[in-house]
Amino acid sequence: MTKGKKKGAKDQGDRATAADGNASRISKAEYAERLEALQVELAQVHRWLEHTGRRLVVVVEGRDTAGKGGVISAISAKLNPRRCRVVALPKPSEAERTQWYFQRYVAHLPSAGEIVLFDRSWYNRAGVEAVMGFCTPAQTAAFLKQAPVFEKLLADDGIVLRKYWLTVDQAQQEARFAERLADPLKRWKLSPIDLEARTKYAEYGRARDAMLAATHKPHAPWTLVDFNDQRHGRLTLIRHLLDSLPDHDVPAQTVEFPPLPGQPLKERFDGPLKPIPPWPPLDARVRG
Repeated sequence: MTKGKKKGAKDQGDRATAADGNASRISKAEYAERLEALQVELAQVHRWLEHTGRRLVVVVEGRDTAGKGGVISAISAKLNPRRCRVVALPKPSEAERTQWYFQRYVAHLPSAGEIVLFDRSWYNRAGVEAVMGFCTPAQTAAFLKQAPVFEKLLADDGIVLRKYWLTVDQAQQEARFAERLADPLKRWKLSPIDLEARTKYAEYGRARDAMLAATHKPHAPWTLVDFNDQRHGRLTLIRHLLDSLPDHDVPAQTVEFPPLPGQPLKERFDGPLKPIPPWPPLDARVRG
């Protein structure tokens, strides 16, 4: 039964890819090669941030299934997790609902030399909260007025802020929802709110347009990236992010790596504790 489910998930994924007119333009191998080159540059950016003490915030927003988590993973995969943090906050607690709206996001802003990637951000108030009725129209209007002021404070304090909106057509969104439903490893991504939001594609579009009109400012502009093809979308977003930053070349750190004074030692355990047996067993792997 498990095999059948996995095959069904693969079929759904194939249909999602086929629905995307750009999918055939780049192979998986070419994508991996190009992504690796970009990740080398991202590592240089991280060294530049640590060298200069600068702080980088990347806001990634978009519709459900647009690919936010995937591009954030592509950015952070090869970076030091102690200095590159992903922030994906759950719904606010009862106490947080009584706080200044931006308060719980401020606690996650970066220190010197850090990157913070927001998988959704304070813009929840202009998107899902507004469309699904989790806040009042007055609260949304107040947010749209305050967000540019909040972001100006961040910019004035020296934080480098980049905001990306990932675009996806409804047909592609539907194919990705179906893929999540069919794949037991992705089903956790499909929430009741996602299912309810499926019928509100136009409403989300109107909310996005109002958000962009109110918060696309010189100190914190939005960049829209087509994510109907997620491979192209990731490469495009990361390339833009790298190109948008100041010159980030810093001297490479020289690390001395002298040879060991003797032969390498093997792990030894003289007490009762030993490593557990490998799985599959070695003899089974030999027979296979």
